[in-house]
Amino acid sequence: MQPREDFLLKAYELGIIKFGNFTLKSGIESPFYVDLRPLASSPQLLKTLANNLLDLVEDVDYDLICGVPYAALPMATTMSLTSNIPLIIKRKENKGYGTKRMVEGVFAEGQSCLLVEDVITSGQSLLETIDQVEREGLRVKDLVVVLDREQGGSDKLKEQGYNVKTLFTINEVIDILHKYHRLSDAETKKIKDFLALPPEAAPSKQRIALENKKIVHPVGKRLVELALRKQSNLIASADLITSAEIIDFAKKVGDHIVALKLHSDIIQDFSDNLIVELKEIAREKQFLLFEDRKFGDIGNTQELQFKKSIYKISDWADLVTVHPIGGLESLKVFENTGVITIVEMSSKGTLTDDYYFTKAINVSEESGNVLGAVAQRQVPDNLLLFTPGVNISSTGDSKGQQYNTPELVFKNYHTDFMIVGRGIYKAADVKTAAKEYQTLGWVSYLQSLNN
Repeated sequence: MQPREDFLLKAYELGIIKFGNFTLKSGIESPFYVDLRPLASSPQLLKTLANNLLDLVEDVDYDLICGVPYAALPMATTMSLTSNIPLIIKRKENKGYGTKRMVEGVFAEGQSCLLVEDVITSGQSLLETIDQVEREGLRVKDLVVVLDREQGGSDKLKEQGYNVKTLFTINEVIDILHKYHRLSDAETKKIKDFLALPPEAAPSKQRIALENKKIVHPVGKRLVELALRKQSNLIASADLITSAEIIDFAKKVGDHIVALKLHSDIIQDFSDNLIVELKEIAREKQFLLFEDRKFGDIGNTQELQFKKSIYKISDWADLVTVHPIGGLESLKVFENTGVITIVEMSSKGTLTDDYYFTKAINVSEESGNVLGAVAQRQVPDNLLLFTPGVNISSTGDSKGQQYNTPELVFKNYHTDFMIVGRGIYKAADVKTAAKEYQTLGWVSYLQSLNN
């Protein structure tokens, strides 16, 4: 067995590459997921990796080493300790105080810097790091990468004049794992077939019409029926703090929406009378009541919050939002209510990364209580997709919220229901704004069926 093969097999046992069905940020279904961060927990493998990477660049002259944050930082640090070449640290983001520098360490203008990356896909993170490092007056020409996913990143960087050396390509990894019986013939063929597709030819999913979605949950079926009958996919978010405001808002938008979304714990004068009035308006104007509680605890606590709190959510909410972080068992407490899981958020800097997204979607599909998910990308066809952060203006706010237009979310994400807040309740004419969003949302949905 060659040393490279021995290293790879030992690293594989740490879980650096997983096989299954993973949804990437692009919406593409990938049969593998790469995460080299576990290597930081094995000093011996980290030393071996550092030596392998240094061997790749033994004919390269450089004054400094810099790892692309965050996964490559332990690798770059170990390379620095092994070679006695100084390390500089590139921050992921400006810390906002102190020196506010993006590159930390001792260096001089004009020095050359070797960049270290764990996995290269599109090459975008490397280009961003190159830009930040070169702004400090340093020169970048050479890059060393542990794993090339062979999705165009290396070629892009080489076209721009950079020298890219990689320890493994993904095809080499698959061949080695197959050779030593870590992958079956069938698994190997599936992955190879996926890798043979050029990035731009990765399979795109045709969106499914609402009436053809395989929704089993009775509340989900009712929501789809309302959408088709009212020709509306609009959920209005009533982020208002008094009962009078909410009742007035519900009366004005009720004809144009399929659900009214509330945050009961921000309503300063919440009462049973408010719920009685809202239920009557919802019955008259045909929409569902949606409590955006975002439950996120162990099952027992969630059950108490759902059934025993002063808001008595279980008595009136047709729909609730839940963070699936508590796992499958924690979702079982929401009896007779439609659960919408939060698998991704629309705020800038959200921590719901690709790996969390995949795990959260898997839990959502397994739960009989879940009818859909909140996300900023496509989800499986047996779930309804709810997309917040929708605004005709497609701008943002000072608190990290990022907006998308109705046209974008229906075309690119295959959204089923859009959630609109400030675009409606902050409008000068609430009823007219709701009607405008209803029309634009439905037209965008119909147009997306033909893409």
